[in-house]
Amino acid sequence: MSQADTQVEWAIHQILNRVPAPEGDLTRYELDNGHIVNTQERVIKEVRAPATTIPTDEQFFSKIEAGKPDVAFLKDHFHREGRIKEEQALYIIEKATELFCAEPNILQSAATSTGNTYAHFCCWPPAPANNKKYDLLKVLEIGGDPATHRYLFLGGYVNRGYFSIEPVRRKQVVCTLPLVAQDLVPGLLLPPPWKPRMSAFDRHFTFKLECKHKYSERVYEACIESFCALPLAAILNKQFLCVHDRFREPPASGLMLDILWSDPTEDFGSEKPSENFRDNHVRGCSYFFTYRVACEFLERNRLLSIIRGHEAQDTGYRMYRKHRANGFPSVITIFSAPNYLDVYNNKAAILKYQSTTMNIHQFNSTPHPYWLPNFMNVFTWSLPFVYEKTTDMVAAMLKISAPDEEYIEIDDDQFMIM
Repeated sequence: MSQADTQVEWAIHQILNRVPAPEGDLTRYELDNGHIVNTQERVIKEVRAPATTIPTDEQFFSKIEAGKPDVAFLKDHFHREGRIKEEQALYIIEKATELFCAEPNILQSAATSTGNTYAHFCCWPPAPANNKKYDLLKVLEIGGDPATHRYLFLGGYVNRGYFSIEPVRRKQVVCTLPLVAQDLVPGLLLPPPWKPRMSAFDRHFTFKLECKHKYSERVYEACIESFCALPLAAILNKQFLCVHDRFREPPASGLMLDILWSDPTEDFGSEKPSENFRDNHVRGCSYFFTYRVACEFLERNRLLSIIRGHEAQDTGYRMYRKHRANGFPSVITIFSAPNYLDVYNNKAAILKYQSTTMNIHQFNSTPHPYWLPNFMNVFTWSLPFVYEKTTDMVAAMLKISAPDEEYIEIDDDQFMIM
């Protein structure tokens, strides 16, 4: 039997033994997020075009507050993936740096009747895309208007994604976005203690690349300088120590490194009575701390609990074993990055503290624009595929010849007829 006959027989076999289509309504399809869509209609009816123009200074600055950015305009502009002038970006970053330098390393904040929202907002999942700029808007929607609610962010906002610089700018001068708001609403918004990655991490991952792609290395250097002015931790209502950040490059060991990288033990509350610390093999530095140590720390400092971020949770939060004296969770982990790495499908959460009441609000990820790896355009990204297919096509054409012709292969991409 010839090769052609074999292929025909195999095709007939496949047709006769094909798997029947599953029973059910084929016009309905369930997406990963649980939503049901009609397969006979477009899932997304229309897409709003990205912003393509750079705002003028008249658009950038508020017409009401002299010297202040236009909050509503910038919020919409950034949501549409818009960019601003390098000078405007530097203005935001430099103003924020001035504010941070005036703050103490340990922030003190009291609860108010309007309520404070405290969240760990992690903005550094790796490629294919980082949608945390859009999840940040969701946090503000759930938590309330920053003009009347204080926000305390505990986590990293940059690296391993494609929307890191927007949250940096948003939190530095715009009232509706945490870093920025303190300049517009002094006293109403608590400036966030951050945990931006070390500059070596920034260079290794995507933050520096993003700054250079969207703006310039000058903007990146200004961001790094601003990070060094950030506070170290915060104490809420003289009861809660909020940590997992740093205000400058941490040393190879010591207190600052431990604040950034230490974690509760995996068997928190079930350790040996004499055990205090373990080497943190997961992080590769710092330590795991035990339930006993956490309780002793809280008692010694007259605190109720430690609120921390920096560790993914399926439900967006985790309450650890209650304190032996007061029955309140000794450690609380808050993680506000939904669908971490774009693959975890985890929920996110924010912790809302009002007067003496503490509530946890969960939310799911927000759809975001798609970006190619390392900010490539579609033409650059497609060139290797075009090259490969063109080479295959040329090689196939050269192989079509008379039976008496002989080919001598020169290299992987060239053939000569002899």
